[in-house]
Amino acid sequence: MLIVNVASKCGLTPQYSGLEKLQAQYAERGFTVLGVPCNQFLGQEPGSAEEIAEFCSATYGVTFPMTEKVEVNGEGRHPLYERLVGFADAEGHTGDIRWNFEKFLIGRDGKVVARFSPQTEPEAAEVVAAVESAIK
Repeated sequence: MLIVNVASKCGLTPQYSGLEKLQAQYAERGFTVLGVPCNQFLGQEPGSAEEIAEFCSATYGVTFPMTEKVEVNGEGRHPLYERLVGFADAEGHTGDIRWNFEKFLIGRDGKVVARFSPQTEPEAAEVVAAVESAIK
């Protein structure tokens, strides 16, 4: 599973296309993307769950599941993100989510396999290689 905090009004929002391509390519092998809407970064995810789902479906053809909107940083951080933020990315960053579209790859055993910065495209070689390794 690739867990991604998402936003509809961000410069990185076009990453939905790459996320959907990963979903389509690997779904039959037990992989899924999980979108986690978050409005903590300059209010770039202002809509309701229904509005977010409609936007993602109509604009990017998103078929992967989306959670309710949650907080990924601060005192109200969702318990899922409490567990995720301790894992380091390739540059050694741990802690708070830096921006929309930070990605966590979870292995079949439920453990974090990799963390990718918001700027790392979903179809980047390092993401695809990590996904393929995790689903073997």
